[in-house]
Amino acid sequence: MLKISKGKVARPLRVVIDGVEGIGKSTFAAQFPDPLFIDLEKGTDSMDVARTQMPETWEELLQITKDVVADPSVCRTLVVDTGDWAEHLCEAYVCRSQHVSGIEDIGYGKGYTYLREAFADFLKALDSVIEAGVNVVICCHTQIKKFELPDEQGAYDRYELKLSKQVSPLVREWCDIQLFANFKTYVVSTENNKNHHKGTGGTKRVMYSSHTASWDAKNRHGLPDEMDFSFKSIAHLFNSKAPRPKSPLEQVHELMTDSGITDEELRDVVVKKGKYPPETPIEEYEPAFLTGWVIKYWKDIVPIVEKNRKDGDSK
Repeated sequence: MLKISKGKVARPLRVVIDGVEGIGKSTFAAQFPDPLFIDLEKGTDSMDVARTQMPETWEELLQITKDVVADPSVCRTLVVDTGDWAEHLCEAYVCRSQHVSGIEDIGYGKGYTYLREAFADFLKALDSVIEAGVNVVICCHTQIKKFELPDEQGAYDRYELKLSKQVSPLVREWCDIQLFANFKTYVVSTENNKNHHKGTGGTKRVMYSSHTASWDAKNRHGLPDEMDFSFKSIAHLFNSKAPRPKSPLEQVHELMTDSGITDEELRDVVVKKGKYPPETPIEEYEPAFLTGWVIKYWKDIVPIVEKNRKDGDSK
């Protein structure tokens, strides 16, 4: 049967922050709610932030996303710093899996197809983080590319994500908000000719939320086209009273209370299944085990406990 729902659906946000060198992308990301950084280039060493171990391989990066999904209470925002360094790990993984030294060596352009597919899997993993109740922020460097107008009308420079042409569109399509940060440029007339103008840079930091010919940006939340590069400009998007995700241990304790199962009874099932030794308390079970086994198979665990009770009563 067709199910129809109406109205806005509140969920965590997927945000991409890109900007010129030294604008403060990591500092900006650190102001998001309870951030946890995956620092791929040691850019947060001088910042007082929570960070994971630095992944050295693509597999380690994917595992971190799985760990956050297994225990989403560790943070409210997962920050990937940066997206272009994540792509470096992805490219190294593709080359390693194809037993070549460079992605061009794969031939027929298949290397870039593999790269695109692998990075798409990473974005799916980040979507799982979103579904677990955690915001995701990807910081990216920018690069300037010359854009040629048709029919020799001229050319101009534009800022783009410092990602390959295979990965960049994926990231831009994936996010809910892409913010481009830059120093404010002012147009002034020259002293000798008031009809001649030039751009001059300033120290004011601003960010843009709408696409122009000079940069990529977007938002689905009615943000102003230009804002101060401050988290205060977008803080209202994160002020919902959504409850903090419960840890796997909290979820298990709730299930135990609802089902009337004691610690000893649950541990007995776990021990008999060979998952943990009898002396290990539930509090020391790995979050991934609680999520991937205890919670997943709770409907099977309850009848086992009930059978154990009956067997004990009959003795």
